[in-house]
Amino acid sequence: MYPYSMKKLPFLWFLGLLLSVLACSKNDNNDGNEDTGVDKSLNLLATGDSANDILSNGSYDKLLIEIGYVSGYQPTETAITNFTDFLKEHTFKEDIEITYKELGSPDEESLSLQEISDLEQENRTEYNTGSTLAIYIYFTDSPAEDDDEDEGLVTLGAVYRNTSMVIHEATVRKLAGQSFSIDVSDVEAATLNHEFGHLFGLVNLGTDMVVDHESQSENSDGEMVGDNHCNVDGCLMRAELTFSLSAKTYGVSEKNMYTEGFTPGCVLSGNNVLNLLQSKTARGVEIPGLGASCIQDIQANGAR
Repeated sequence: MYPYSMKKLPFLWFLGLLLSVLACSKNDNNDGNEDTGVDKSLNLLATGDSANDILSNGSYDKLLIEIGYVSGYQPTETAITNFTDFLKEHTFKEDIEITYKELGSPDEESLSLQEISDLEQENRTEYNTGSTLAIYIYFTDSPAEDDDEDEGLVTLGAVYRNTSMVIHEATVRKLAGQSFSIDVSDVEAATLNHEFGHLFGLVNLGTDMVVDHESQSENSDGEMVGDNHCNVDGCLMRAELTFSLSAKTYGVSEKNMYTEGFTPGCVLSGNNVLNLLQSKTARGVEIPGLGASCIQDIQANGAR
């Protein structure tokens, strides 16, 4: 019997090793990017579709903001404090948690909105669960693909779904560097607050207007159409923060814009942002707030 047992041992050892490898492979796959059973559908809607959920505490009483940032491009603490104060001023969310996730650079000279969406799919970890509503904000080191610096038209930020936003942090820092009186945190806060105003559904972007105050711009056909911005002087959502009406600005075709949950990007004119902030420097830099008409709109949709 002894010789027979010695012959069996190598085979049994090999069989055990094979089973162990297969088990490890199965566990590794479960830790990857496969479907984990998380329902992401409520975070893949169009911009403004979650306005009431963000503003009120009807369905969600906690706001979880996941900030993914390229290494070296984390937003300033001052801007995040201003941003959080803005949210608490206008929403009923008292429980606001902000988490940070450091990311590698995409190593791209510029990014389209589709590419930004793809990066979100790879890197986002937080989605709506229970009474918690999750927001994803990506701070990137790449500018938008259609920036025109000669015309002063640069994209500081954009919203493209109901809980998704991008901040072109490299462009924000470059813009702030053009002024001695304006800090990076000022431009960050103005951009964050403006773009989040669109997640509030402003203007006429998921939150109905109580009175008509939507500005109009000329589209590619020469027609004057609403551009989802405010026409009231001094409002954070003022249309002078130039808006691009073309969905193709971010490489998103008209055909799949809505099926993908995308809406046209809000392109902030760098020069106008500087002028807006510099006009406040007599009393120190002050980030513009929402105007009375915008506040009236969101209060009718569940805001504080």
